[in-house]
Amino acid sequence: MNRELGAQVAAALASGGVLERHLPDFAPRVVQQRMADRVARTLASRTCLVIEAGTGTGKTYAYLVPALLSGLRTVVSTGTHTLQDQLFHRDLPRVRAALASPVRVALLKGRTNYLCLHRMKRARGLPLVRDAAQIWQKIETWARRTETGELSELGDFREESSLMRQITSTPDNCLGSRCGEFEHCFVARARRQAQAAHLVVVNHHLLFADFLLKDQGFGQILSGADAVIVDEAHQLPELAAQFFGCRVSTRQIHELAGDVQLDARNCGDLPDLVECAQRLSADVEQLERCFRAGMGRLPLQVFMADGEVRGALTRVRQSIEDLYQALRPLEERNAELSSDLERALTLRDNWTHILEGEAESATTDEVPTEVRWVEPLTRGGSFHATPIEQAEGFRRMRQTYPGAWIFTSATLASGADFTHYTRALGLDEAETVQLDSPFDYARQARLYLPGGLPDPNASDYAQAVAEAALPVIQAAQGGAFVLCTSHRAVRTIAGYLRAHLSCRLLVQGEDARSALLDAFVADGNAVLVGTSSFWEGVDVRGPALRVVVIDRLPFAAPGDPVLEARRRAIQARGGNPFRELQLPEAIVTLRQGIGRLIRDPDDRGLLMLCDPRLTEKSYGRQVLAALPSMPLLRDLDAVRHWLSEMTRRTTAMDCNR
Repeated sequence: MNRELGAQVAAALASGGVLERHLPDFAPRVVQQRMADRVARTLASRTCLVIEAGTGTGKTYAYLVPALLSGLRTVVSTGTHTLQDQLFHRDLPRVRAALASPVRVALLKGRTNYLCLHRMKRARGLPLVRDAAQIWQKIETWARRTETGELSELGDFREESSLMRQITSTPDNCLGSRCGEFEHCFVARARRQAQAAHLVVVNHHLLFADFLLKDQGFGQILSGADAVIVDEAHQLPELAAQFFGCRVSTRQIHELAGDVQLDARNCGDLPDLVECAQRLSADVEQLERCFRAGMGRLPLQVFMADGEVRGALTRVRQSIEDLYQALRPLEERNAELSSDLERALTLRDNWTHILEGEAESATTDEVPTEVRWVEPLTRGGSFHATPIEQAEGFRRMRQTYPGAWIFTSATLASGADFTHYTRALGLDEAETVQLDSPFDYARQARLYLPGGLPDPNASDYAQAVAEAALPVIQAAQGGAFVLCTSHRAVRTIAGYLRAHLSCRLLVQGEDARSALLDAFVADGNAVLVGTSSFWEGVDVRGPALRVVVIDRLPFAAPGDPVLEARRRAIQARGGNPFRELQLPEAIVTLRQGIGRLIRDPDDRGLLMLCDPRLTEKSYGRQVLAALPSMPLLRDLDAVRHWLSEMTRRTTAMDCNR
């Protein structure tokens, strides 16, 4: 099968093959063919592959072609809903048509992306719905005609998040097969279609949730899969830590209390249960006030050092217990109260695990396996118990679903070393392959390392970056991304540029991410200043983006509880936390940001890296060696000359089209 599949894949992607004959924009690429060959081998041998494929490889086609030709039941997981939709609605239909593939395909999202008929019916009398009667009427009109129940069909109405929460279910509140609307359930229908398909497109959150969460009444998507292909796989270690851990948010407690009140009132004879739920809501509101403005992530122990916090936590713990005990005799009353009881039990157990586990870890000298921490949210906050090492959990997941596992992204290695990634996920036996981008960075791009900047920890560093970036952006006449490592830097740099630039300035937080990107592309000469959400998943091709400025090396913020726990664990086994953890993570993140610059063979651009540690610290050479090879410009005059030449070439190309 290996040779046969490999030959079919090679023929499909080769010059004169079916993809070139049927897809107008397709151009055969050697690096794409090499990747597809590796994927085909892994599918045939049911082994594990970690493959980094640089920007421009065409990795989506490189794994879709062998997956469709293999005959294997395959799950493809992507990083975001946007990428999921792009893969399913654009790339997959094109490849299927070119191959004339009869393979059944399905798209599956998490349940919060689908209309819940039961909760919609239940919400009709709520004050929130009455206050938004006009919007609600349009939602109900859509609900009567939709075939998929996907909320993405609602367009702008989806921004009404408070309403959306009333018409969607979560793993906590879904009634599963006990629901009166189960036969018509959009989630159940989407899952049945996915189970009947040979290729299913999911996202990473659903991939983990399908393994970990007990979805009553729904089958598991991974069951029966012969292969799992994970695109944007660099996101997996962080997500694995989240899903293999334990989390409780104040919003989650509020939602349980609210649902219990509504269910009890609908019964008409449960005033004591209503009172219990109201008391829990009041206690959680007191706890929410303990999350102060400007507070970042904190170790749980530090958060609990405040007497007011300890008192609030004790009251919430008791109220959860009281609610659970009040629900126990009502388990058989109806499906809603039975579900409420299960939620209260899960909440009680998770709350106990997080809070009492903190007390136990404080009384032992053993190296902990979990780190407990809190994080403020828009309202209230969340409590976490996160595994310090996630490799064992992910190894167990792969053992549960044996078969081919393929992990791919444009950035997985630190330089040429995959150890940081494979160790994090327990992929000890995986084959690792690194394929360079087919783009000619030596011809298409230049690197500028400005001199004279202060230490990145200096109070005036962001201001100095803004002053150094200004003449570069002016020389380019806009068309720049300024990628920052903190929101504070965004504010400082954006404020300075706004006062000195004549071109349009777009700043993260002043509009939705998608709206900012649309405005950037439409303008053609704008400057966008943003932080982490613009470092990846942004694809701006052509001359609208010609400069990328990065303010500093993206090391994780010091003091983060999870980072500090992992550093201590590495030190405890005699390792070097900086070399094993912090530096590799910074390099991978930096490469993601740099990947925004060149997205097409015709693109030209300048990369400006402002951090003086690149030339002053010994590890700076390691960082630079991990970047695409491009000529280095030493001074501002050389930068201005390159940008001038770049603009002239772009204008000439436009005139010849």
